[in-house]
Amino acid sequence: MIGKNDDQRRWSIGELAQETGVTVRTLRHYDHIGLLRASERTPSSHRRYTADDVRRLRRVRALRDLDMSLEEIKGVLGASPEDVAGMRRLLAAQLDELTAQADRLQRLIGQIGGLLQRLDSQSTPDPDQFMTTLEMISVLDRYFTPEERDAVVRLREGLGPQGVEEVKSRWAVLVEQLLGHLRDDTPVGDPQVQDLVRRWDELRADVQRQGAVDEKVVAAARRMGDDHSEELNRSLPWPAEKLRTLPPYLERARAARPAG
Repeated sequence: MIGKNDDQRRWSIGELAQETGVTVRTLRHYDHIGLLRASERTPSSHRRYTADDVRRLRRVRALRDLDMSLEEIKGVLGASPEDVAGMRRLLAAQLDELTAQADRLQRLIGQIGGLLQRLDSQSTPDPDQFMTTLEMISVLDRYFTPEERDAVVRLREGLGPQGVEEVKSRWAVLVEQLLGHLRDDTPVGDPQVQDLVRRWDELRADVQRQGAVDEKVVAAARRMGDDHSEELNRSLPWPAEKLRTLPPYLERARAARPAG
């Protein structure tokens, strides 16, 4: 700390670096950008820092600890001490950014935890499956907003492990039967096909309702599925080319429903 007894003291750049833990290179950079300049110079032009300079440096370091940029710090230190509103705006913006970073870190923690559970559940983890999971995490981040990802998490939590398995089982049965009708070229107006499509739509609506998932999430999932069908279909028991024929078949069957 700088006290009254230090008011007449002067520090060389090396002494200031040693006492404050800031490197000489950093102090020179601060001088270059006008953030912290030595108040005095010796006859041979060596920097000499005063107690006020040291106090300013400590403020710089305190604001850096708040993750502010050097430009933002320069603005804060250059503003009038009465400009409380300006300081509040800057701190509020900084808080928003840090909160967003914390949210991203929390999601990453959850994703890594999920990967570890996958690895721990296997006696011999498959490296290819592990890397595929990592790649799909990156894909999810590109297609879903944080709010949409939260909705998916809520969906899984709402259904529970048993509910998720039940949905997967019901969906698999519907896919298998619909693909069979596709293979047999069954007309989309056939009562059996119409019943399967109705059950398909009911299952989707039920899942969305339980997880409070809106159409934006469904649309994002559909875009991701369209763009990354090969990666997503690797773990499925049906060939990707067959699965690609299913959505158009469903649409034709919906269009063939009697009016009303």
